[in-house]
Amino acid sequence: MTYLVTGVKGQLGYDVVKELKERGVSYNDILALDYEDMDITNKEQVDNIILTYKPDVIIHCAAYTAVDKAEVDKVKCYDINVNGPKNIADAAEKINAKMIYISTDYVFDGSKPFDETYKVDDKVNPQSIYGKTKFEGEEMVRKLDKHFIVRTSWVFGINGNNFVKTMLKLSDNHDELNVVSDQFGSPTYTVDLAKFLVDLAQSDKYGTYHANNEGYCSWADFASYILKDTNTKVNYVTTEEYYKGNTNVVAPRPFNSKLDRSKIKENGLIDIEDLEKLISDNTILVSIAYVDSELGIKQDIDTISRIVKKYPKCYLHIDATQAIGKIKVDFNNIDFLSMSAH
Repeated sequence: MTYLVTGVKGQLGYDVVKELKERGVSYNDILALDYEDMDITNKEQVDNIILTYKPDVIIHCAAYTAVDKAEVDKVKCYDINVNGPKNIADAAEKINAKMIYISTDYVFDGSKPFDETYKVDDKVNPQSIYGKTKFEGEEMVRKLDKHFIVRTSWVFGINGNNFVKTMLKLSDNHDELNVVSDQFGSPTYTVDLAKFLVDLAQSDKYGTYHANNEGYCSWADFASYILKDTNTKVNYVTTEEYYKGNTNVVAPRPFNSKLDRSKIKENGLIDIEDLEKLISDNTILVSIAYVDSELGIKQDIDTISRIVKKYPKCYLHIDATQAIGKIKVDFNNIDFLSMSAH
């Protein structure tokens, strides 16, 4: 089976390719692309690449995700999140390929009571430009017989920017941080999400899914966990308090982003790991630095220095050598590096 993955330099796309490789898929059977390689808004270019390579599965991770910026950059957001998936879906149909499309909790308005979750067949009502374009992208992909639509939330991982890395960076020079406490959802680890996406790709259980780590919290709860071993205090504030006095354009956020994942089990698929287990295992989810020669992606080694100083009792797991070190590490040989606190 051959795979085409878009958005490979993003946090999810990177982990999807890594998961495929770990399952024994030859790198020759994976076409990993980013925007420099294929402009998804260019129909002719998309057709040329997909119809030439003829992948069995397309995992579309690329998207316009700057939620606030999308409110003013509407044309570009629409082009990437709607026309892009349409172009890929049209090409996929010509070669009878499966397509996985990554969507978002932002397709819902978040107005449900906090003790309820959103099911896959609940009525959508996106409030932001980002949410609206992602749902329209869903509709483009639904025209395919062999489609999977996967809505997820609060994604964080190895590559790219995310909430976890932002909190750590801010804690370097802030004694206190105000974090929203009235928006609830599930942080989703891209390593776990990538495993689920590959499971889907290797199945014929087509349709729409909600996929995130099990367990729910507020952004402030999540920040408190991330910073629990630092000297930075997390102040719990409401959304209104957080944005008070902000003159920038702010996209509406769903207050309730809790997604019901029951369809995963109903279709006999392996569920995503419990978020509480990750927390109880004391996994430091932001401890990320790596050099991957095949993808040509590098993360500044200063990240490691900063994390090691912040978590002096940590140890480092190095997949490339299966070795365990303290602080002195030969970075030239690292393929992937993760850290856990003990």
